[in-house]
Amino acid sequence: MTTPVQEETMSHQIANRDVGRTIDEREFRTTMSRFASGLTIVAGLDKKGEPAGLTCQSFSSLSIEPPLILVCIGLGSGSWAQIEPTGRFGVSILAEEQKDICAALGRRAEDKFSSIPWRASPTGAVHIDGALATIDCRISAIHEAGDHIVVIGEVTDLSMREGGTPLLFFGGSFGKGAF
Repeated sequence: MTTPVQEETMSHQIANRDVGRTIDEREFRTTMSRFASGLTIVAGLDKKGEPAGLTCQSFSSLSIEPPLILVCIGLGSGSWAQIEPTGRFGVSILAEEQKDICAALGRRAEDKFSSIPWRASPTGAVHIDGALATIDCRISAIHEAGDHIVVIGEVTDLSMREGGTPLLFFGGSFGKGAF
């Protein structure tokens, strides 16, 4: 049994020990793929009124008061470059049957929305038809973090449908959960 002084000393020694190592990109990706997450589409109307959007796995609620969410988007995203100047975007939480939509909007292409059922909200957000939930946001803040940006969105409107199961991503594959 250790005494409180020994525990404090051991904690201090461990905290001050350089235990870092170089993390291999492939190992990092593989390790992170062990976390199952839902999939979303971040989308809005560009300055010309055309839809622009991207698949986003890094989405989370951030605050209840005020209502805030966050999304993480890769630096250099062409779709985000079209959305950001408008100051508004939407998040569509995808249902399990929307795997093809997720894949289509995850590609780099000019006319990604040509075969996607979508609608514009009064705020200029773009929502994917059939999504489990949709959230309209005003850009509150953007922070650069490594090779991504963290976008904080102030929620201005939201809606959800009854029923449905979320589209999940785990280990590099699409899936569904049993709830």
